[in-house]
Amino acid sequence: MSQIKDINLWESGSRKIEWVKQNMPILRSIEAEFAEEKPFDGLKVALSVHLEAKTAYLCKVLATGGAEMYVTGSNVLSTQDDVAAALVKAGLNVFAWYNASDEEYHQHLRSVIEIGPNIIIDDGGDLVNLIHKEFPQLIPNVIGGCEETTTGINRLIAMAKVDELKFPMMMVNNANCKYLFDNRYGTGQSVWDGINRTTNLIVAGKDVVVAGYGWCGKGISMRAKALGANVIVTEVNPIKAMEAVMDGFKVMPMEKAAELGDIFVTATGCDGVITGEHFVKMKDGAICCNAGHFDCEVDVSYLRKNAKESFEARNNIIGYRLEEGRVIYILGEGRLVNLACGDGHPAEIMDMSFAIQALSARYLAKLKGKLPSTVIMVPEEIDEDVAKRKLNSWGISIDTLTPEQQRYLNSF
Repeated sequence: MSQIKDINLWESGSRKIEWVKQNMPILRSIEAEFAEEKPFDGLKVALSVHLEAKTAYLCKVLATGGAEMYVTGSNVLSTQDDVAAALVKAGLNVFAWYNASDEEYHQHLRSVIEIGPNIIIDDGGDLVNLIHKEFPQLIPNVIGGCEETTTGINRLIAMAKVDELKFPMMMVNNANCKYLFDNRYGTGQSVWDGINRTTNLIVAGKDVVVAGYGWCGKGISMRAKALGANVIVTEVNPIKAMEAVMDGFKVMPMEKAAELGDIFVTATGCDGVITGEHFVKMKDGAICCNAGHFDCEVDVSYLRKNAKESFEARNNIIGYRLEEGRVIYILGEGRLVNLACGDGHPAEIMDMSFAIQALSARYLAKLKGKLPSTVIMVPEEIDEDVAKRKLNSWGISIDTLTPEQQRYLNSF
């Protein structure tokens, strides 16, 4: 039933999955619990997340809990064919391959929805959007779902506001153990892993422009500063802009920053962040990449239409030569640079994020039919459970309040 590139690649994928498993102690503990509880017995789970080793281990954990897994990717350049093959070899259903066309990608999404899932685990909102628009007859099967990204949460909130969301969706991205660590430390490290691996250029001394100072932008800026860059932040939110200033960064409009930057990284979740009016002001050799979910933040289509030539400068780097001879370089086609040009977030970070996913999915299964059809915060007890497991894996213990202290804090 699966649709993958080559099943013979499975051994390489299995080694990758085993490596991350050894570095994801929280998920290992959850896997052991799921093996006994079987919380997903009889349930079909449709999952669309960046299909690499850490995601694959999450899929195997859910399968251990009894789930019948139907898996696809959420970005055509982040799917790893050997990992997909390893999941199929392990008995899961996978519909994905690297560098799929838009038509192939959407067919893969349809393939995991057509089976009538009971739980949806989404990354960017493509599965939820698809089932509402093309398969509304399957919505009664859905207990609920989990969303991993800021972009996906924004789409869900927009649907809920106009009463178009027809089943409960857990806001995994908004859990403390997700966004405080995944978005900041995970994105911060993995973005520069991808840029450095792909360009093989030094960061120290360069002017780096970071568009957006949310948690992802904070992490990217912090790591750029640590690598010796001069960091410029662009923002539309005055409070976040003020925060960037107090964190020691220059803040200015993109129109001005375009003239100064050597490397540009977008992390806004919006579209049209770097456009033609900015490209024409950039230095010869400026490098642009995107760390937001969709490939619309950097207007690559403008370069394709207006450059007098384009060429592959290096693997995953396309150069666009403008009329006056300047070259603008785009990494990973303007898609998520940490996954299109790297392996994504470190395993220890995704251990927390995917633990939230797994426990939120179990929460949905336990409360089948009892939750409203809207966006739902991850319960505090799940967040704290993951934090305690993480501290335990580090061998760290913390203080607890005495009964007297609890009474004091609760007094008025």
